[in-house]
Amino acid sequence: MIPFSDEDLKEPVSKIVNDKISPMLARDGGAIKLIGIKDAKIYVQLQGACVGCSASGSTLKFIVEKELRTWIHPELEIVNVLAGEEEKYGFN
Repeated sequence: MIPFSDEDLKEPVSKIVNDKISPMLARDGGAIKLIGIKDAKIYVQLQGACVGCSASGSTLKFIVEKELRTWIHPELEIVNVLAGEEEKYGFN
């Protein structure tokens, strides 16, 4: 069980996404947007060159999820939200 509330996770997750992950993806023309956090699931949206890239699943698992699990908590889960599907997950 993750010992943090979704609100507690917001700042550290944002910092890692913006300071560590975004620069890595930007080098290859990609981008990432933090959509929100619910029940310790981190909802992100890959953008730029990451959209439709065959390696995007690996990027989420082996870069995004790995970084967040390493720096925050090993049980965090990443969910990719496709453009236009934010409402499906309860985000406006």
